[in-house]
Order: sequence, then structure tokens, then C-alpha cells
Amino acid sequence: MITPWLLYQGQTAFVLGFHGTERALVEDLVSGKADHLEKSAGLHEWLGHGIYFWENDPQRGLEWAEDGNARKKIQRPAVVGAILDLGFCLDLTTRPALEEVSATYAMLRESYELNGLPLPANAGGKDKFKRELDCDVIEALHKYRAKSGQPAYDSVRAPFPEDDPLYDGAGLRRRNHIQIAVINPDCIKGYFLPIKK
Repeated sequence: MITPWLLYQGQTAFVLGFHGTERALVEDLVSGKADHLEKSAGLHEWLGHGIYFWENDPQRGLEWAEDGNARKKIQRPAVVGAILDLGFCLDLTTRPALEEVSATYAMLRESYELNGLPLPANAGGKDKFKRELDCDVIEALHKYRAKSGQPAYDSVRAPFPEDDPLYDGAGLRRRNHIQIAVINPDCIKGYFLPIKK
């Protein structure tokens, strides 16, 4: 499966990403005591395995640290900023990327059927926070690309509608956001403390 329009899959500018976590880890990242955040590698990662950031939204990163972390309660919530060069990016706001993910899903579904296995499913309420199917598809995409000798993606970027409508009749939701999963840690050019103004 060769992806057309590869020339345009590279991001051409730096992006600011924000990650909610423990205050001690934020301090270690900013001071240089820690090199990087750890990759999320669970079954339910929306964009596959990677280091996750909220694009341009420190408030949402902090909210997640305060009340959205399902794995373990964060004792001293804080947010760290990161300067990101997304490099060769699977950007799910573009048609070629969406078509590549769709084609991967079709191959993965066929593989599950041939082996007599049930396809994983997304679950977790109206926003489907437990994205086992999506995670499986994105991870399979990376494996298919490696197997066929195609260049590896450095990052994955996608918009997500989340929460209730912003107002009656709205197509917008209260917590719409763009999520970034960094696969290649070299995409992270530095960490910083966001300024509240």
C-alpha cells in the first residue's frame, strides 16, 4: 500500500504541544534531569503508541492531569509544554492519511476474519475513550509500512470531537481538540513551563 502525495505529509513548522502529568516530572523535564516523557503503549491509545500532547492547549493538558487520567490519580497535577517538529506526520486532517488508515483497517479486518478472531472494538461512552480498535489499526499501519519498506512516521496528529455540544444545535463540542502522538522522540526539540497570562 503506497501512500500518494507523500511530499505533503511532512509538517513545515514547529507546533506547541502540552502534556499533563505530575509536577515533579514537569520540573525534571524542564531542568534536564529527565530526557523525555514515556510513550503510552496501552491497548486504548487513540493514535497508537506514542508520547501524547494536546496541540496548543495547556488548559486541556492540565484538565486531563487533574481529572482525566484513568490509569492512576495524579497527586500534584501540572502541565509541561513541548516544542515539536512533527516531521513525517500521519496527519488525520488530510485525505491521503485518512485513506491510508482506511485501507489499513480493511487489511486488518481481513486478517482477523481469516484467523477466526473478533476484531477489537472501541468503547467507553459517546466519546469512545477506550480506542482499542483505533489503536490496533494505527499500530498495524506502522507495521505494514515497515514490512513494505516505506518510511516510518515520526508522529500522528488528529482532531477529536469530545464532550457535549458547545450550545444548542452546535456541531462543535465543549472539548474539541487536536491530539498528537509523537513516535520518534527526536521530534521533541525541548520542554518548557507554559506562562499563564
